[in-house]
Amino acid sequence: MRKIVILASLFAALLAGSAPSLAHAPDDGGAATQGPIVVLITIDGFPARALRDQKLPMPTLRALIAHGAHADAMLPINPAITWPNHTALITGVDASEHHVLFNGLLSFPADGSAVQVKPWVPKDELVHARTLYDALAEKGMSTGQVDWVAIYGARNVRWSFAEVPAADSPITQDLIAQGLVTPHDIATFDDSSPAWRDQLWTDAAIDILTRHTPNLLLFHLLQTDTLQHQYGALSPAAYAAYAYADSCLARLIEAAREAGLLDRITFIVASDHGFTDYTHIIHANAALVQQGLLRMHDGRYEGNVWIQPEGGEASLYVHAAAQRATLVPKLKAYFEQQPGVAAVYTNEEARKFGIPSTASTDQAPDLYLVAKPGYAFMDGTDQPVVEKVNPARGAHGYLNSDPDMQALFVASGAHVRAGVDLGTISNLRVAPTIARILGVSLPAAKQPALTDMLQ
Repeated sequence: MRKIVILASLFAALLAGSAPSLAHAPDDGGAATQGPIVVLITIDGFPARALRDQKLPMPTLRALIAHGAHADAMLPINPAITWPNHTALITGVDASEHHVLFNGLLSFPADGSAVQVKPWVPKDELVHARTLYDALAEKGMSTGQVDWVAIYGARNVRWSFAEVPAADSPITQDLIAQGLVTPHDIATFDDSSPAWRDQLWTDAAIDILTRHTPNLLLFHLLQTDTLQHQYGALSPAAYAAYAYADSCLARLIEAAREAGLLDRITFIVASDHGFTDYTHIIHANAALVQQGLLRMHDGRYEGNVWIQPEGGEASLYVHAAAQRATLVPKLKAYFEQQPGVAAVYTNEEARKFGIPSTASTDQAPDLYLVAKPGYAFMDGTDQPVVEKVNPARGAHGYLNSDPDMQALFVASGAHVRAGVDLGTISNLRVAPTIARILGVSLPAAKQPALTDMLQ
């Protein structure tokens, strides 16, 4: 209890009053010089259940909770993976409307080779819904983003430091000028450690917030997801990543305090999904090889049926329209009998989970496969259909009704009442809440804003 009181006092000191503004370089136009600011921070893959451990080393997050509002659990949308849920957080609609089902756009090679997820696709080709940054731009307001997803080439994002940052971007040049990064660091960004990338993304978030000051800042921390995939949910490596994410939050809040912005900012800290462990891999495409639906040709497999695995779920596509009527029921019956498969849904059945109709987008699967606890769908055509792994690894993508998929939601700052427990909420309420704070509209968002927590 004494630790919580001390942490609360520290955070109160950060929020109390405004420190004199630091001398920051003038912006090149578009800075929000007055009015509310929202900073939406996602800690990728942070499970809501982690907060129940009082030894979780996240003092900044706990101080935000003490001085603001929080949900006991936030339900992600299906599929419970990164890009669909980040898109839901800023549109207020699920995948049945925004059509983002993967960490990129699923493409279907004409030669029948394996389907591919392409991440570097322009936002307008990928996201079929109105976003917060689109709504803000219509009112002459600005958005910045750091490592956000499904946002490449977005016209209405004013300042950007991407997942793979561009050497010539203004924010990259800011960081180089401050001695925080070198051109060589940027050129070799992908070869760096997850921790270093989160550090640099935090540097970029601080730069955008304090030097350019958008109305909305979207900031995504990724190391927590990377390490849980490799070492498991709630593992020692995961706890180290959680603690590091907390230090990134502290740096950003302190920078906002030094810049004199705290009296205008609402911080929202969320996660896109939770995490769970698995001990068995399902190589669903290897099953298609055994069924004779994928055949080797010129050194690679080709066929009219492919499966895109995503951990707790997998999407099956029958490319030849004339074969769907025969193959879909046959493959549904086949996979329902496979070890580790909890259920197989037709497209019509999967729509109750928020999966889009095949009539609305080619991203929608013909069959939607869900794994049992302890199993995960992964790539592979030449491996056994089911393979044991040791030690356990981490995955997500299971149906959002799985408690382990529940995500984080915390809000604190200028427009949030203290001491509010929201219970369990849907992540579809986040975008309407931000829209309410910033004074814009998202007509397609059907869930209400979280008005109980707002001042």
